Amino acid sequence: MREEKEKAHVHAEEKWEQWKKERTYVRALKGVYGEVYKQLLEQPRVYKSGNWKWKGGPRFYHRAVINPESVEITQMIEGHIDVIAPGSAGQKHGHMNSAVFVILEGKGYDIHDGVRYDWEEGDVCIVDNASVHQHFNSDPEKPVKVIVFKAKPLFLFAHMIFQKVVEYPSKDPVPGFPNFYPEG
Repeated sequence: MREEKEKAHVHAEEKWEQWKKERTYVRALKGVYGEVYKQLLEQPRVYKSGNWKWKGGPRFYHRAVINPESVEITQMIEGHIDVIAPGSAGQKHGHMNSAVFVILEGKGYDIHDGVRYDWEEGDVCIVDNASVHQHFNSDPEKPVKVIVFKAKPLFLFAHMIFQKVVEYPSKDPVPGFPNFYPEG
């Protein structure tokens, strides 16, 4: 059984570049208290999301902005921006940590463990811990843009690392949007 799981994990790694590279999940917290405190006070409080590149495509794009690898100010919260092409969906997946996402633009729905939840611009959607879920854009003409916050680094630090993609987004462009790419 373990061998089957390892083979499945290797197959997943071949599909997603992000699973191939070394990442920082939690930074070391070391040093003299006064110096560590001073370093944190000196960190920026505003981060321009345009400084990070969009990854993914052609139906689902992701921009990781706040995580222990990219900024020094936080270790316990991760924040990223996702864009779903018109009439498309993100990956079907699950993870141990919960997630809160704010719908910045568009309308759509989520399916969490088989239950549908409709949302639109201005709404906030919560994904429960260990829920298999997927995000869908129900508008055939406009993209969906969301910002997602989760305590993923904290969960990983506690060895609650199980995360699995059940179904990857299609690599085929959305009909009518052959060159879709997020703005901004």
